[in-house]
Amino acid sequence: MGKDRFKKMVLGEKLPDKDDPRYRKKYEEDVEAGRRFARITKLDVLAARIQRFAERNRGFFLATVFGIILFCFVLNVYRFSRAYKARQESPGAVTKQEELIRERLLENSHTMIPIPQEDGTDKED
Repeated sequence: MGKDRFKKMVLGEKLPDKDDPRYRKKYEEDVEAGRRFARITKLDVLAARIQRFAERNRGFFLATVFGIILFCFVLNVYRFSRAYKARQESPGAVTKQEELIRERLLENSHTMIPIPQEDGTDKED
């Protein structure tokens, strides 16, 4: 693989300018395809209605949009805090084995085996 091809793959190509004559035809075709798609799916009509509503009810529209944004932000903060609080550190394998041994020793308390304490000393039954 050539050095230039690798550089082009990593860094990408320069974005074409819409006024560049080499890309003008492709740009116009892409714009026309987008307009056709909007007409077929009636997105242009929906956009016009939303724009008309926003112009007539400017304050209400802005309050609605910023309310949605604020709600999404608060919801994200809430979900992050729930996920952080729910995160529990699982005990390691050694800790699990020590707990099992301690439980078994307590079940068999009639034996004379010393039970290890947390401070490292042994307690005899």
